[in-house]
Amino acid sequence: MAVRIRLRLRRGNLIKEVVGLVNSGYEADTPQLLVPVGLAKELKLWPPGENAIEAVFETAGGPLRVWIIRRAVMVKAVAEDASSDEVETDIVVSHLADEPLISDRLAGALKIAVEDFAEGLWRFRWEPKDKLRRSEARTA
Repeated sequence: MAVRIRLRLRRGNLIKEVVGLVNSGYEADTPQLLVPVGLAKELKLWPPGENAIEAVFETAGGPLRVWIIRRAVMVKAVAEDASSDEVETDIVVSHLADEPLISDRLAGALKIAVEDFAEGLWRFRWEPKDKLRRSEARTA
C-alpha cells in the first residue's frame, strides 16, 4: 500500500483532478509535482515552452531527464469533507513517470501528515490524530 491523495490542479481557468502519490524520498527545494507527459499535455504545459528548464534528477534508478516549469499550477489536496489551501507548485515533467508524484515540500505545504505508509493512512495536520483517511486508489 502507499499513500495517494486526490489533488485539484488549477492553471488559469483549467481545473483537473488527479490522484498523486506521496513520495517522501522526492526531496525538493520548492513544492513540486512530477507528472507524466500526458498530464502535462492536458495542463497545456507540453511540449515545453521557453520557460521550462531542462534538468537531470538523480534517482534510485539512475539519472532522470525532466523539464521543470516553475510556479505552473495551484494545487490543493481534497478529501470528501476537507481540503487544504492552494499551493503554488512547480510542475516537473517526466517521460518515465506513470503517475503524479508529490514531493516532500509539496506534501508539507499541503499540510499532509502520513500516519502509516504500509496501511495507506493519512490526515491533514490540523485534524485530530484519530482522524485517519484512507489512500485513494491509483488512477494512472
